[in-house]
Amino acid sequence: MTSTVPPAIGERPAQDAGREIAQQLRGAGVSRVDDSALARGMYSSDASLYRVVPQVVTRPQHVDELHAVHEVSRSTGVPVTLRGAGTSIAGNAVGAGIVVDTRDLDRILEIDPEARTARVEPGVVHAVLQRAVSPHGLRFGPDPSTHTRCTIGGMMGNNACGSRALGYGRTADNVEAATVLFGNGEVGSFHAGGSTTTAGRGAGRAAVASTGSTAEQLLRLAEMNLGHVRTHFGRFDRQVSGYSLEHLLPENQGRVDRFLVGTEGTLGTVLEATVNLVADHPRRLLMVLGYHSVAEAADAVPQLLAAAPGRLIACEGMDSRLVALVRGAGKQVPPLPEGESWLFVEAAGDDADDVIATVRAASGCVDSGLVDDAAQAAALWRIREDGAGLAGVSLPTPAHSGWEDAAVPPEHLGAWMREFEELLVDFGLQGYPYGHFGDGCIHCRIDFPFAHGDPGSTGVFAEFMRTCAERLAVYGGSLSGEHGDGRVRSELLPYMYDETSMDLFARAKRICDPQNLLNPGIITDPAPHTADLRPTQATRGLPWPGLRHTHDDGDFGAAVHRCSGVGKCVAPSTSGVMCPSYLATKEEKDSTRGRGRILQEAMDGTLVKGLSDPAVHEALDLCLSCKGCASDCPAGVDMAAYKSEALYQTYDVGGSEGAGEQGRRRRRRLRPRSHYLLGRMPFWARLAAPVAPLVNTMMKVPPLAAAAKWTAGIDPRRSVPAFARKTLRRAAARQDRAGSTGPVESDPSGSRAELGASAGQSAGTRPQPDVWVWADSFTDHFFPQSGLAALEFLRGQGLDVRLLQRRACCALPWITTGQLDQARRLLDGAVDALLEPVESGVPVIGLEPSCTATLRSDLVQLSDRPEAQTVADGVLTFAELIHRLVDEGKVQLPDLSGVRVVAQPHCHQRAVIGWQADQALLELAGAEVTAVPGCCGLAGNFGVEAGHYEVSVAVAETNLLPAVRRAAEEQDRPEATGETVVLADGMSCRIQLDDLADVAAIHLAELLAERS
Repeated sequence: MTSTVPPAIGERPAQDAGREIAQQLRGAGVSRVDDSALARGMYSSDASLYRVVPQVVTRPQHVDELHAVHEVSRSTGVPVTLRGAGTSIAGNAVGAGIVVDTRDLDRILEIDPEARTARVEPGVVHAVLQRAVSPHGLRFGPDPSTHTRCTIGGMMGNNACGSRALGYGRTADNVEAATVLFGNGEVGSFHAGGSTTTAGRGAGRAAVASTGSTAEQLLRLAEMNLGHVRTHFGRFDRQVSGYSLEHLLPENQGRVDRFLVGTEGTLGTVLEATVNLVADHPRRLLMVLGYHSVAEAADAVPQLLAAAPGRLIACEGMDSRLVALVRGAGKQVPPLPEGESWLFVEAAGDDADDVIATVRAASGCVDSGLVDDAAQAAALWRIREDGAGLAGVSLPTPAHSGWEDAAVPPEHLGAWMREFEELLVDFGLQGYPYGHFGDGCIHCRIDFPFAHGDPGSTGVFAEFMRTCAERLAVYGGSLSGEHGDGRVRSELLPYMYDETSMDLFARAKRICDPQNLLNPGIITDPAPHTADLRPTQATRGLPWPGLRHTHDDGDFGAAVHRCSGVGKCVAPSTSGVMCPSYLATKEEKDSTRGRGRILQEAMDGTLVKGLSDPAVHEALDLCLSCKGCASDCPAGVDMAAYKSEALYQTYDVGGSEGAGEQGRRRRRRLRPRSHYLLGRMPFWARLAAPVAPLVNTMMKVPPLAAAAKWTAGIDPRRSVPAFARKTLRRAAARQDRAGSTGPVESDPSGSRAELGASAGQSAGTRPQPDVWVWADSFTDHFFPQSGLAALEFLRGQGLDVRLLQRRACCALPWITTGQLDQARRLLDGAVDALLEPVESGVPVIGLEPSCTATLRSDLVQLSDRPEAQTVADGVLTFAELIHRLVDEGKVQLPDLSGVRVVAQPHCHQRAVIGWQADQALLELAGAEVTAVPGCCGLAGNFGVEAGHYEVSVAVAETNLLPAVRRAAEEQDRPEATGETVVLADGMSCRIQLDDLADVAAIHLAELLAERS
């Protein structure tokens, strides 16, 4: 591809060129311009295979700034690439010049319920638009799997479709009007029913430029080639590859606006769009049809469509292998009918029952099931939405996009699926097909044998792509059915289109973008699809890894490359945890994906020089180590673990050299003060325990408190958590002595001889108890009331419950601050202390969810002792134990009827263990439960550290504090009955609520003990 960058800029070093472009953009009035290594690294990839480093990144705050970006591009010859959420799978959203992030252009300008239209800026997120129009009983029809974060502008770029395009159409079918800035500088305003401004084009010719000649030239291009356009374009709905010239035909009203949809930003930039809305019928029915194989499911599609023409809104294919991945990840999967492959068919409307019954009768399935529970239906659709991320990390070797969304007319789907699976076998490849079977569109992530550091390892990939393109053409298929051609398929378009069609593409490009400045290398004059592939870049290793990274065979580079860019972490709202800092700041660097990209650059890129590079620490600074991504990210990214590793490599291994050959000589570095104090809090709490009342009193003296906060690195606006006047061990021992219940294990030294006594193994004191309670450091030293309540409730049920006196620390503060050598030693001690009770068969429970979750996850990442897994599997949460005992008839729950519980599940628990047992218990007891999504914002050390206060508060304001305020308002209403309880088992959550809302939250054990 010929460069369009003039020598004045192009010949300079990239950094100097980027700096000059950035200066020109700022001078032109673009407010957010960034040419730092951090920004360029984050935007060097989308969700595709490709890495192309831009010179500068911009985030326009107004559409006028888009004009300014284009003016600078034309004057300097530097290309422009537009992106919304950056979830493009084909490499459509990466470019070497100026990358424009449009997510701040997010205004919904107008909603017209009567006309059923919405006028929006390009950065409006699909799900946000849906929420805005839903009160009117309307929806925007297409719904890609990335609907929680993809933008309308991005959907227009790719002509996105999604699961319900079968019923509601593609994005192109739902565009009513648009204002577009062409690459030649003209602005075109298009609308249905408009008329041309050029003589000779009569009324009824719609969607033409109000000024300028660009639209007229496009219409003339189609008019001069009517026969060819009519026979080669628009042959079936999912013919998305190339330029959709059929929209320019007179019988299609010359819809230039719809023609521009799917052009991938190569012809113009959307400034504003009006989209059609459709009725969102409240009654939907989902039927799952089972078949013996994917091909048999595909065979059934034509007869299903014929049985209910135009009445199905979705017909999705799902393979059993993909469902197995979800179950293997520990996620809930509703019951499915018999079969190895399924079709999810959905109908809406008052006659949905009849439609589904008709389809079932025509299906030829081996089994079927009607899903009439909304929660189960949502869970099944989530499997489909998370398919790409799961498939990418679940084969024995990494699977990649590439041959991602090819489509054929539905009548050929069965034959194509058989041939496609044969091609996979012939090339020795694996992949799990799934997709929009009703539209003939198939997705598949494939384990192409790329090799890091070997650019020549693209041979199988290139040959497979070429062969598939050749075979697909036989079926009249499209290389892309919804994601566009991008860098990965543009070079293959000649297999699908003849020379005349390719020439028409080139002529359209010259009309709209004569300087080739808009997303060059896409569709016309394509870049080689084997160039700039991330999986072939050389990688660095870690000579001294701190964590075992067991999910990635110990390879930290492979671990950070789990992030494939699907971008679930950049959704503007969440029903889970991920990503709390992004929800607070809306900055890419504060998302899981942004951090993942920078860590990838540190391991195999050129911009970031190892894990101690300032860019790494800037990206990781606002990571709360909440572990939300470990469960919420479809690819299983665990940024909390990666942050710990990066801190360990920086401070305990030797910084930037730690990722290279020189890192074989370890050199420790001085850490921030907060690491030594907050990062070792259980140690200091243990020292302070004998004089806790005195320490608490001193912290009420302002000068002393200020000095202590400065020393510990605590933000001055934070309160200092009070130490318990009596630790849980001391308080429990006193209770035992007062009750005279036999020999008491109360020696705070926690010797091994004492453990033998407490475990019932020394000379015949007491038999084994019914339950052991582990006194974790936070419960012991800060919230002993939780432990005492657990003892009280369980003993009140007639159970023999005892406290393990031997100390066992989960080392969580050491882990989150990257002090992994010390953490490993502490966890080895925890294994020694907990192994005998766990192996005794007596249930062992933990009360602080973050500590229990650390044993479940981080323990085996730091210790390779076989006993570590035994302990990890053996310690239960309080709710897990009670749920088990209720099922066994050994515990009776109190009546919580009339109690409204507003619960903040600890993010570690929700991510690692889950909160299902807690919710089930509360509902079984009769409580009305509201589980608050997201993180509380304190997250251990994070929220109290200097420099994090504002973000900590902003995170709390995303979900937790509004939920608590709503609950208080409802409780204060005159008609309110019952009572509201704020539940938070985690120490961090309780401190945050006390600090920011003056709310005294309680532990589940306290609630049950109080009501029994």
